[in-house]
Amino acid sequence: MNSKDITKRRVVITGMGMVTPLGTGVTRSWQALCEGKSGIGPITRFDASSLKCQVAGEVKDFHPEDFMDKKFIRRFDPFIQYVVASSRMAMEDSGFKVDVGNQDRIGVVIGTACGACTFFEDAHTLVVQGKLKEVPPFFVVNAAGNLVAGVVAIQFGAKGPHHCVLEACAAGTNAIGLGFRLIQQGEADVIIAGGADAGITATWFASLDAIGAHTTKRNKQPERASRPFDGDRDGFITSEGGGVVILEALDIALRRGARIYGEVIGFGNNCDAFHYTSPSPSGEGPIKCMELALADAGIKPEDVDYINAHGTSTVANDRAETKAIKQVFGEHAKKLAISSNKSMIGHMWGAAGVVEAIFSLLSINQGIIPPTVNQEFPDPECDLDYVPNRSRRAKIAIALSNSFGFGGINGSLVLKRFSD
Repeated sequence: MNSKDITKRRVVITGMGMVTPLGTGVTRSWQALCEGKSGIGPITRFDASSLKCQVAGEVKDFHPEDFMDKKFIRRFDPFIQYVVASSRMAMEDSGFKVDVGNQDRIGVVIGTACGACTFFEDAHTLVVQGKLKEVPPFFVVNAAGNLVAGVVAIQFGAKGPHHCVLEACAAGTNAIGLGFRLIQQGEADVIIAGGADAGITATWFASLDAIGAHTTKRNKQPERASRPFDGDRDGFITSEGGGVVILEALDIALRRGARIYGEVIGFGNNCDAFHYTSPSPSGEGPIKCMELALADAGIKPEDVDYINAHGTSTVANDRAETKAIKQVFGEHAKKLAISSNKSMIGHMWGAAGVVEAIFSLLSINQGIIPPTVNQEFPDPECDLDYVPNRSRRAKIAIALSNSFGFGGINGSLVLKRFSD
């Protein structure tokens, strides 16, 4: 049978949860984002005085004991704590209950880039000091990449499809995309899809410092340091946190009377195959990725109202993404509202795509587009409407959310206002 002959199930989002540098919980983070507040500040996790970049998007008000017991907190890296907390918030928000009758149809797909950075660094310190007997027994559990998804599955008894997406900056977006496909093609009814990272560690930062990926200009003005598409940008800012959505087959959601935030209607995924860390200057990979997502959704470029951009604040990425948007959308590119949440939350790596997808859904539902802050100096190569500095009221039916990552990995999601 040709794949086109298969009736694809519709997939909706019924629950959301997040932990970000702007706050714990969707409501708090969204409100701060719409107000143009920044979650970027001086690094407090380690002594960064010798580094060129000394600012980050640290999670500040997260209390893990609100979501898990003390034994769990001792055993697991912060990035796993973030995703478990986000999962609990999302499941509670959705009202969905896993039981013996449905657990084989409930899956988990979680994305990450950094993995258990804190556990790795702490364990390595013990090894260097010769304290081998003090290496925690749960180090191996944290270090096994798939365990972040496994931990979430264990928390809820989800026994269906299970995947960990290790795809750098696009991990969260592609986790949602993979979950979307699993439900669409009938392999699951519900997917807990998310992403998390906690890469604010000395080793992670020192390496990014060495390759020149981070911003270095505004250590004394951290709230002005992340400036996607601005003419004076010079690099991105690493942040931490987690985000989770509950993807659900429409028929299941309707049957139980679930609140529906929106519908996932398209997903694109590909690779630049160009460079380890830099995007192709032509924007070739993102162009094809967005085209794949639009084709999958069965819509035309002019049907899109808003793009939640990858928008990292690096010179190369922002120019390549702008070029790609112009190529895909043609004259419609000038009418599109485009914004980058990273101007306020920094780059949350594996969590970024999920958190940005949630913000995109809220833009659709509430008719508010958060701004791209720190727009002060024009870049002639970034000349589209990036919703500068202040939120904007707008009617949005369809949004596109982009994530482009190290290794050339790309992911684009098409999200739509739900209607029967």
